[in-house]
Amino acid sequence: MGGAHGRDRTRRHMIYACFGLGDLPGYRDVPLRRWAHMLGYGGHFSTRSRRYSVTLDALRRVRADHRAEEVRRALGLPEGAEEREKVVVQRWRYGGSGHRHGELFWAELTRQRIAAARRIAREREQLGPG
Repeated sequence: MGGAHGRDRTRRHMIYACFGLGDLPGYRDVPLRRWAHMLGYGGHFSTRSRRYSVTLDALRRVRADHRAEEVRRALGLPEGAEEREKVVVQRWRYGGSGHRHGELFWAELTRQRIAAARRIAREREQLGPG
């Protein structure tokens, strides 16, 4: 028998084999039983049927709405603001480049410590165990 029925039967055999192997002492540390249900599944773990399940797009939309509501409450904005009434303000400014206010000293100190730690590790490797 081929097709979907054959795949289902093969999958079922693999699951039974995992459960059987899970009882053997040599396989007790392997999580065969926990992952047996994933055997033979050809899709992505997060694949959702658009007709019978929740889509990832719908989950993202609900999450975004929830976060927007949390922010609205935290900012003390009025309830029920319509989508067209919302304003997003983003301010970007140049923060500068390079080190400022003594940061060069700390960066150099960090560089020296890393170099010393690497040198010590190399020396220990050369000495060998013991």
